[in-house]
Amino acid sequence: MTMGKGAVGKGARRAVVALGLALTLTGSMAAPVALAQGAAQGAQQGQDKPYSVPEHYTKYEYRVPMRDGVELFTVVYVPKDQSKTYPFLMVRTPYGVGARVGKELWYGSEAYPKQLGPSPDFDKSGYIFVFQDVRGRFMSGANWVEMRPHIDVKKSKTDTDDSSDMHDSVDWLLKNVPGNNGKVGIWGISYPGFFTSASIIDSHPAIKAASPQAPVTDLYMGDDAYHGGAYMLAANFSFYAAFKPQKNPTTEPRGWSDYDFGTTDGYDFYLKKGSLAQISDLFSKEDGINWREMVDHPTYDEYWKPRAIAPHLKNIKAAVLTVGGWFDAEDLHGPFTTYNAIEAQNPGTPNNLVIGPWVHGGWARSYGRKLGAVDFASDTGDYYRKNILFPFFEQHLKGAPDAKLAKATVFETGTNVWRQYASWPPKQAQTRTLYLQPGGGLAWTAPAAAKNGAKFDEYVSDPAHPVPYVGYVTTDVPKEYMVADQRFATTRPDVLVYQTAPLENDVTIVGPVSPKLFVSTSGTDSDWVVKLIDVYPQDLPPGQAGGADGSSDPKADVPPPSVDLGGYQQLVRGDPLRGKFRNSFEKPEPMVPDQVTPIRYALADVNHTFRRGHRIMVQIQSSWFPLTDRNPQTFVDIPNAKPEDFKAARERVYRSPDYPSALEVRVMPGVGAP
Repeated sequence: MTMGKGAVGKGARRAVVALGLALTLTGSMAAPVALAQGAAQGAQQGQDKPYSVPEHYTKYEYRVPMRDGVELFTVVYVPKDQSKTYPFLMVRTPYGVGARVGKELWYGSEAYPKQLGPSPDFDKSGYIFVFQDVRGRFMSGANWVEMRPHIDVKKSKTDTDDSSDMHDSVDWLLKNVPGNNGKVGIWGISYPGFFTSASIIDSHPAIKAASPQAPVTDLYMGDDAYHGGAYMLAANFSFYAAFKPQKNPTTEPRGWSDYDFGTTDGYDFYLKKGSLAQISDLFSKEDGINWREMVDHPTYDEYWKPRAIAPHLKNIKAAVLTVGGWFDAEDLHGPFTTYNAIEAQNPGTPNNLVIGPWVHGGWARSYGRKLGAVDFASDTGDYYRKNILFPFFEQHLKGAPDAKLAKATVFETGTNVWRQYASWPPKQAQTRTLYLQPGGGLAWTAPAAAKNGAKFDEYVSDPAHPVPYVGYVTTDVPKEYMVADQRFATTRPDVLVYQTAPLENDVTIVGPVSPKLFVSTSGTDSDWVVKLIDVYPQDLPPGQAGGADGSSDPKADVPPPSVDLGGYQQLVRGDPLRGKFRNSFEKPEPMVPDQVTPIRYALADVNHTFRRGHRIMVQIQSSWFPLTDRNPQTFVDIPNAKPEDFKAARERVYRSPDYPSALEVRVMPGVGAP
């Protein structure tokens, strides 16, 4: 069987993600597609019979030629009702464009997914759905390049990037797929979110709407690879153990393969493997190419800079709806960076932001009501899909009534309400400072001199006994860690704890949280991890103090204990800064032993209300393992650090009138606001 530029024969089968859309950059391939299926989907549509994609759409597979001769494998689903024209709605992905059949994904004209659009409403409304393997992945040609850099000035047909590939693809689709209305939309989550952003630079005139969701925007600056110069170890190890180089065109692998850790305890696994160099040795030379690209560039160098897409987000004519989740463990910075860049560089372009109480991609299929022990009191995912996403595309691609979206639609955790703002962060928010106090206090006033004369609190940070990031055993990065109870860390001697008195009024914090610390270390480098925490009252009403015990059968065995929310310490936001990068991510500098040193950085944005009777807590530590790699606490090249480079260090955080360590936040005005 041969495959030419036109339709592809029936024998070419396989894919990695049924839609290539909600798949996370560091998550499981199965999860995004498997949630809204079968009878549940039928119930959503008010039907006894589940909606049948093959009944309503015809599938075609094409090789679409690019300007340099490379062919990109493209799957098109066309409505069978040809009584009207339809817009294109496109996803570009590195994860494969096959359809999920059972637990596998298949290429081929007979293989259909159970859903095509971002929600069932799209399938019923009617679109021409397009899915494309990007360069170097699966059935498309050329070589794969991680976060392919954008080329601002293209001098020849060989100067190609995702903007030019999208332009050429749109041209081809408009000319070769009948029944279209001349309008194109594009969307995607995580890596497909990056391809959405990259594809609308110098927008093709037919592209009218785009929704980059959890878009990977700058791998080094707060997205998947590095946070504050610290490598996101556990998530990247699991991802790159499965996301391997391909000899494309190929239809393999059929599914996402999890790494066999040989244990259930990831903390113990990584600690025993040792240094980052020793962990890297677990990858073969061939399979570890992408991993080593991440690890071997620990500074913000010329590998990373061209891959940052935000500076290139210009000449965008499509309306843009950027989507993210407050509890996205992978690409939390990306949505804000993308939204802000488009806002600054494209005056007049419709540009909206939506942030909900979601994990990575959680808005695509799940209810969005609960995350671990935290309940958001409504089905936020369904609200977003029906009231924001669907009206957005219907307006811009079909001429439906104005969706009337606010500039920023954000969910306020704590109070569990949606807020609409004319800007993000809201302009009415006022800058306030929370100061660390003697005796573990936290207050809106600068610290006075301690009665005992002490100017600092201290602890010993030992790389051989790093602080874990969750209080239970796991080998992956649990999605709930972003709101996990921090009481396990409070009792450790290498974690400093500061908290307010019970609040007399609600306090709503919006936007970035900025630690401004004065610290010292006996070593020459250290990580400084700051966590903002909401401490629940010890006494909660019946029914709110704990979750279900897991059993309603009186004859069942004794169940595990339920989560006790009395005194629960909910993580609201946390992130590290590697001390060597305190002045520059390009040129690291050693810390001077025992010298007081200012540390300034910003955690990702929040929109959280600390309720009356709750406390605001701050925890400070020097490891967060194995979420981030261990700092040897000596000034060395960490990817090549030797076991003997790892040394314990005495860490001090100052909280005196001379050195007032604090968190700078933005507080919404209101009754009793500080």
